[in-house]
Amino acid sequence: MRIAAFVSISALALASAAYAAPAAKPDAETKAVAKIVGSSAFKTAAQKLADDHERTVADIVTLTEIPAPPFKETARGKAYLEMLKAHGLTDVEMDAEGNVMGIRPGTVTKGKGPFVVMAAHQDTVFPEGTDVKVKREGTKLMAPGIGDDTRSLATLLAYMRAMDAAKIKTKSDILFVGNVGEEGAGDLRGTRYLFNKGKYKGRITAFFSMDGSDPSRVVDRGVGSKRYHVMFHGPGGHSYGAFGIVNPMAAMSDAVVQLYKIDAPKTPKVTYSASITGGGTSVNAIPHDVFMDFDMRSESAEELAKLDKQLIAILDKSVADENAARSTRFGKISYEAKVIGERPAGHTDPNTGIVKSTHAAIAALGFQPEHEDSSTDSNVPMSLGIPAVTIGSGGQAGRAHALDEWIDVEKGSSVKGMQVGLAALLAVAGME
Repeated sequence: MRIAAFVSISALALASAAYAAPAAKPDAETKAVAKIVGSSAFKTAAQKLADDHERTVADIVTLTEIPAPPFKETARGKAYLEMLKAHGLTDVEMDAEGNVMGIRPGTVTKGKGPFVVMAAHQDTVFPEGTDVKVKREGTKLMAPGIGDDTRSLATLLAYMRAMDAAKIKTKSDILFVGNVGEEGAGDLRGTRYLFNKGKYKGRITAFFSMDGSDPSRVVDRGVGSKRYHVMFHGPGGHSYGAFGIVNPMAAMSDAVVQLYKIDAPKTPKVTYSASITGGGTSVNAIPHDVFMDFDMRSESAEELAKLDKQLIAILDKSVADENAARSTRFGKISYEAKVIGERPAGHTDPNTGIVKSTHAAIAALGFQPEHEDSSTDSNVPMSLGIPAVTIGSGGQAGRAHALDEWIDVEKGSSVKGMQVGLAALLAVAGME
């Protein structure tokens, strides 16, 4: 799920010439999107989205009620695999990592690639055993994971039906993907496999991740992250009888204090957090072991690497200082830092066709484009230099990652929002 910083298009215009108010003469991408949206074929496709709205809602409910906890997406993946097969794609399969995918062949490449990818993630943040039964109040549907990211999976199916109904052809092959491992500890494992190990490695030229609902958003900057689980070890002992010996809690506490003295850059944004802690055996015992989890983030790979080095230096010094400050007659303090998450930072050039086409599609459908930085599946291709953006599936939503997560499936706004992603996809894939 994305945790994003929002930038209105007017503010972005002041910050970057790339997003300045358009010149009197529209660029090629704006013209292409306008032509697509104004075409009879696109209008037929949009009407199909409207006519099929209840089917799309039914798909959302069906998929939401199939649990997809982190690392346990198989049941949902198998169901989605059958849905893809029913939509006439070729080469429909589940890969070794659990990603489910199929090809809609283009007229030029005829299913052999290169590919434009439209992906949505199968997994949710919720653990096994969570009640995922969908509840409905009017046009609101409520269930864990329904908006992040199950609605997007159903939207991809709606796009396939709409393009078929309108007899739309594209020059490029489109690879539709329901990927695994986007959330939390999944650490983007699905898209990592897709780009680095799977059979489509080196064959993808553009990537759309559909994540969340807001149709006005375009994520073109990927926030990288690095996470550590740090164990601090010591000899331990009686809190009274061994008083004066080294304490791993003291070293850990000092490390946290020193980390929070770092003046993190505002631009590019850099953040850090001491997030989870624990350890010890008894209130009257100096602990043998304690632990702390640390999270660091930045849209700049360079700044993230710099912060990483600072944290390791802090850990080294805090342990050394504790060993120097108290008795080590029963043993010294040491630490182990285990990487538990690492997402690459990256960005897509604002002058790249996929960004300009998506921006144009958002505006053409009557929304105000908002360019964001976030941590999504697009981080992987961005870090590899492959043009990528993350977009919304349309409609309204709220309370993502909460048990009372909801989406609004009111037909008018939902269908209008869905058209944004379809227009952007057709522009990048080359609608004929």
